[in-house]
Amino acid sequence: MQAFRTVEGTAIPLMEANVDTDVIIPIQRLVGSGREGLGEYAFERRRYLPDRSDNPDFVPNQGPYKGSNIMLAAENFGCGSSREGAVWALMGMGVRCVIAPSFGDIFFSNCFQNGLLPVRLPIEAIRRIAEQTEESPGNARTTVDLERKVVITPRGETIPFTVDDRKREAMLDGLDDISLTMKHAEAIAAWRDKDKAARSWAWESVA
Repeated sequence: MQAFRTVEGTAIPLMEANVDTDVIIPIQRLVGSGREGLGEYAFERRRYLPDRSDNPDFVPNQGPYKGSNIMLAAENFGCGSSREGAVWALMGMGVRCVIAPSFGDIFFSNCFQNGLLPVRLPIEAIRRIAEQTEESPGNARTTVDLERKVVITPRGETIPFTVDDRKREAMLDGLDDISLTMKHAEAIAAWRDKDKAARSWAWESVA
């Protein structure tokens, strides 16, 4: 997993509530598609016109927002069905951080397992970032600093956010749950050997 420390970019003001995982990535695109190819299909129904050209009315397609690494949204982003591919699709289109007041629970967890940082901020703060960005989108830069746990707006306002300490450390080091577990591989192996010696009968059917 790619580590996350600080990202800076022109934040995409996708200021909508209840953006569900089916909007982010249609279910049919998860069949037979590798993780690396899902970025092309992110927001597919809204992102493209019938001829597959970019829809100019879709904010992430517009000038300075295209390919940006930060997205702004309203309440309940990533709600709907459990779909890890939604995170993969967002990352495939270049997004490394989504800032919203709240997230779908499973989507929120999936973000931390894949290196996409979900930041919870009050909607008023997000609107300020969006307004400052829209004033001069070509020059407005938002910074998300996970080490300091702050978002810095285009006008330089510093807004703190909270994040679980364990999840923060894992993202800073680029470790998902499996990688975190493997850090304790020697201790796990030592426990296994000790338990085998004490309870050999319990391991007889274990390959």
